[in-house]
Amino acid sequence: MSEPVEVKQKSNKKKKDDKPLDIKKEIISWVLTLGAAVLIAFVIRTFLFEPVKVEGSSMLDTLVDKEIMFVTKPEYLLGDPARGDVIICHYPDRTEYFVKRVIALPGDTIRIEGTDVFVNGEKLEDSYLTPERNRHDHSMSETTMGEDEYFVMGDNRDNSNDSRASVVGPLHRNQIMGHVRYVVFPFNKIRPIE
Repeated sequence: MSEPVEVKQKSNKKKKDDKPLDIKKEIISWVLTLGAAVLIAFVIRTFLFEPVKVEGSSMLDTLVDKEIMFVTKPEYLLGDPARGDVIICHYPDRTEYFVKRVIALPGDTIRIEGTDVFVNGEKLEDSYLTPERNRHDHSMSETTMGEDEYFVMGDNRDNSNDSRASVVGPLHRNQIMGHVRYVVFPFNKIRPIE
């Protein structure tokens, strides 16, 4: 006669213990995925590009209130802004972005006579300006930029808080955050910015 065979039944206890472990793993997976997405977005916005909304009229007619600009950053991580670049920047003791045009570079001498801007003794060719928005006298005595200073102005010079104001003054290089390249919204106004 053969010996009785012992049949082992699977315990349900193990399955119950596995579920909480699976839920914990799932939560950890979601947290890691969301954390990675936030980190990637931060890196992209800080070092590559970001969309920025125009607020106000200081850059009319180059940029219009509520338009969305596409701002690139690598060229300013590897190099410096050029005269004529439209940039986003921070003002002293302010955290929000401002959008302006670079007028004078480090070492440049700038003066304003009426509505005419002179950089290093030569009248600035500012064909991007709309004459109706630049009628007021903004005369300013000659000033030379320091080795880390940039003079910026809005394209709507009659209505722009920029380097001409003593509370703003010339910007330091670390206050210039990105180069405005395109308007991307509204879609019927998509265009490059020069």
